Formats: sequence, C-alpha cells, structure tokens
Amino acid sequence: MNQENKGHLHPLTLIISDVSRIFSELGFDIAIGPEIETEYNNFDALNVAKDHPARDMQDTFWLSKENGLLLRTHISALQVPYMKKNGAPLKMISSGKVYRNEATDATHEAHYHYTEGLVVGKDISLADLKGTLNLFFNKLFGKDVEIRFRPSFFPFVEPGVEIDISCFKCDKKGCNVCKQSGWIEVMGAGVVHPSVLEHGGINPNDWTGIAFGTGIDRLAMLKYGIDDIRLFYSGDLRLTNQF
Repeated sequence: MNQENKGHLHPLTLIISDVSRIFSELGFDIAIGPEIETEYNNFDALNVAKDHPARDMQDTFWLSKENGLLLRTHISALQVPYMKKNGAPLKMISSGKVYRNEATDATHEAHYHYTEGLVVGKDISLADLKGTLNLFFNKLFGKDVEIRFRPSFFPFVEPGVEIDISCFKCDKKGCNVCKQSGWIEVMGAGVVHPSVLEHGGINPNDWTGIAFGTGIDRLAMLKYGIDDIRLFYSGDLRLTNQF
C-alpha cells in the first residue's frame, strides 16, 4: 500500500493524545464528562451569576431551558461532579468538545475542542500552577518556553489569570505567530474559588486548588501553523494527509 493511501490521525487527535500523555506523566488522571450537561454543573456550581450573559441564548445552546439541560460551554462543568466522586487530593485533566453559540470565522467556531485541568491539595498555589504548566508547554512544543501571568476574571477562580507563553517560533524576537509581540496568549487559569470547592464537597479551609483551561484547536493551530480553525472541521483530506 502506498503511503498516501494509509490512514492519518487528525491534528486535533494528535494534540489530545499529546496532552493526555504529558499530563499522565505528571500524575494526572484522565477524566471524561458528558457533552450534555445540567445548568447546575455548567453554571451554578461554578459561581456563574444568574444574570451572567453567558447563560443567554446568544452564548449557550439550550436543549431544554425548562429542565436546565444544555450543551456544555466549557469542560469546567466536570469539576464539581469529579470532586464529589473522588474527593481530595486529586489531579485531573479532561479534553473534549464544547459548544458556544457564536459566529464562525478563522479563529472562532460554534463547537471546538478544549482541555481543562484541576488540582486540589494542601497549600496548592499559583506557584504550583506555573511550574506544572511550564513543564507541559516545554514538552508540548519541544523546547523551553517562558510563562507570564496577567490578571483576569473568571467566576470559578480567585485570583484569575490569563497565561502567555514566550513565542516558540521566534524566541521572543517577534514574528507572525506572536504578532510581533514575542508572547502568545494560550490559557485561562487561577486558584479555585472556595465556593466551587464547597459545591464539590471539599472544605476550602482544609484544601486549595488550581484550575486551567485551553483550546485544543488553538494549540494545534500554533504547533502546526494552521491559520483557520474551520479547516479542522472541513473534512478536507489534504489537511489530515499531512499528519
């Protein structure tokens, strides 16, 4: 059989496999959650206010507003069920598809793949977050990268941060990948909010946690130099045959 006639793994499959392997090596359990979620797991348990715009039809695909069923908007919806089932301490990573009702363009899709991590333990802090993610990105991109935190807000963490990595293509000199800035925004993260721990049946006076999330599609675009997210879902074999 000619090489060109053999099957090829999709680039998103490759990244998900890389993410799972790297975090497994770091001692994380791999978790799987449902794509159809409850309003409680997706919003209420994660400290998202009742009047938050993300709950509106403009951002959320509701299957039944009356019964509180929706297509998950983030994999954070798995956090509280996982804590209730496993207790503390824990280290968990989960990847899968999420859905948001938004317009499609080169960098946005109504459905895409995401990965999220959760760590709960004694005296867990942002220092643990930085060390863990430094190891992860070094392994994923195959070279040393720097990490920087920028303050941000997410309802389920406090404090919250946006995470940038030094550009792995130009070593911070400036290129088209980092838009000449030397840095690439890759992730949102933070220290797990005490109310989220409480919803998970974990006492925030005894335990602390960190959580982080990033788009698999975004990582694949960066690693493989793909400039349009829609290509992942086009079914065009000219893309997958390169992998």
